[in-house]
Amino acid sequence: MSIVIVGSGIAGVTCAEALAKTGRAVTLVTRETAGHYSRPMLSHGFSHDDIEQRIVTRSFEQLRQNGIQVRAGCDAVRIDAAVRQLACVGGEGEFSLDYETLILAPGSEAFVPPPLSASRENFQVLNSLADLLALRRIRQQALDDGRRPKWGLIGGGLIGCEVASDLAKAGDDVTVYHVADRLMERQLQEDDAATLLSTFAQAGITVELNCNVTAIEADGERRAVLTGEARHGGFDGVIVACGFKPRIQLAQAAGLATQRGISVNGYLRTSDEHIHAFGDAAQCEDGRIYAFIAPIRSQALWLAQYLSGAADAPWAPPVFHPKAKIHDFTASHPYQF
Repeated sequence: MSIVIVGSGIAGVTCAEALAKTGRAVTLVTRETAGHYSRPMLSHGFSHDDIEQRIVTRSFEQLRQNGIQVRAGCDAVRIDAAVRQLACVGGEGEFSLDYETLILAPGSEAFVPPPLSASRENFQVLNSLADLLALRRIRQQALDDGRRPKWGLIGGGLIGCEVASDLAKAGDDVTVYHVADRLMERQLQEDDAATLLSTFAQAGITVELNCNVTAIEADGERRAVLTGEARHGGFDGVIVACGFKPRIQLAQAAGLATQRGISVNGYLRTSDEHIHAFGDAAQCEDGRIYAFIAPIRSQALWLAQYLSGAADAPWAPPVFHPKAKIHDFTASHPYQF
């Protein structure tokens, strides 16, 4: 029986490639169809016309040539831990994969604040290549109509600020609505947040702080953002960028221990000895979810070594210093994570 990995993000693909190099039989299950792409580049997918080519770093055919069996366009729907089988649904219907070891690297999905759930048909999120392509179509329609694209962006955290910056670089009209009293309040100290606000102002980005968005509604063929008693209309599109939440549903349904993420020990093992999890779907013993590229790559390579017998000490998080890519903004203090 082989190792089965769920997820084709940086976590799943890095681990699969490392395992394949050791001669292990690896099957990768993914709902994606376009290939392995750089998820961080999604936030910068508007100012580059060739993003659709640049963002895909490895085709699934390339992974297959490297010895990885890829089941693309498939959803993992059920784990039968008693017999070590993963049930999947794809174009050919439902099928099952036997595994010796199952690795869960499903990543995370966009978090939508509960008050906005009822407005779901009136906004977009940016969590996948399909999401990016949909947003680019909205943008192109405005350009084809001879208009400067106008966006409402809900959320002034790291991802929201990166997206706002890239839209502005592309020449679009952007308004950011943020519930807190400063941008990126979880990552930046107050003076750096003030500098970022000034950077946005110079870039022509409007920022509404202390702003609670209550609904997003249709405004003719466009969209309107409701904040209390105020209504801000005329947007070609509204993007909700309020963070992400780990995909834990598959693990929960299988009876695995979960908290905010899938609970793992120092060896990235879940409450089932034959199932591991890592990346931004897994919560480590220190209570943290490591959702940045450096620690995710570290986990992927360590787990491949561990499963190949080349590592025996628990995984230890590396020192990493992620930074937002926002115009020419530079923080004077280290980011807080």
